[in-house]
Amino acid sequence: MNRSVRITLVALLLIVLLIFGLVVARQVYLVGGDPEPAPDLSEFNTYVYDQAKPLAEFTLTDENGETVTREDLKGRWTFAFVGYTNCPDICPAAMANLRQLDQRLPAELPQPDYLLISADPEHDTPQKLKDYTGFFGEHFHGLTGDLETTRALAKSLSAVFVHREVDGELLVDHSGHFALLNPEGQLQALIQPPHRPEELAQAFERIYQWARANRDRTSS
Repeated sequence: MNRSVRITLVALLLIVLLIFGLVVARQVYLVGGDPEPAPDLSEFNTYVYDQAKPLAEFTLTDENGETVTREDLKGRWTFAFVGYTNCPDICPAAMANLRQLDQRLPAELPQPDYLLISADPEHDTPQKLKDYTGFFGEHFHGLTGDLETTRALAKSLSAVFVHREVDGELLVDHSGHFALLNPEGQLQALIQPPHRPEELAQAFERIYQWARANRDRTSS
């Protein structure tokens, strides 16, 4: 074997080793690299947290009279909303938008729950919540209970509410955004109004795909 042939073979071997090294490095990066940053969904009035936020611990009652804690929110995606059944404007529109969202979701996406957290627990009994949420669909639920517990939960959802009385009638001023909870029961995104069902569906799909991709990266 002459010198030029040997040089050519060595060069080819080095090229093969370089390509192999790059492939291995890429696989290591894909499996063990940093998570992908949260998608920019500002076009949908949505802010996605890179790291989901834990909720305040709570014990409240659902529309069926059952006790619910934050552990019970695990295992599914949830659109949570702070409001009340006697709300004259924001809540009916918000719930209607969620119902339209529910009808628009493609079959390949997981079925979320829709959760109304009552800012008026004095009047929103479980039965009243059941009558109200049941109108919008089987995936709609409600929570009611201790007022201060509800305030703490609302705060962990970046929501607030204030009671005031007008002409002897209780009115509740409250935040109008949706809080999207991931299957770990943590705050993953905030979706500000105006809410458009088709944009809610797109935002949810983008967030789900991003979360699934990051889960696959860390579990591979």
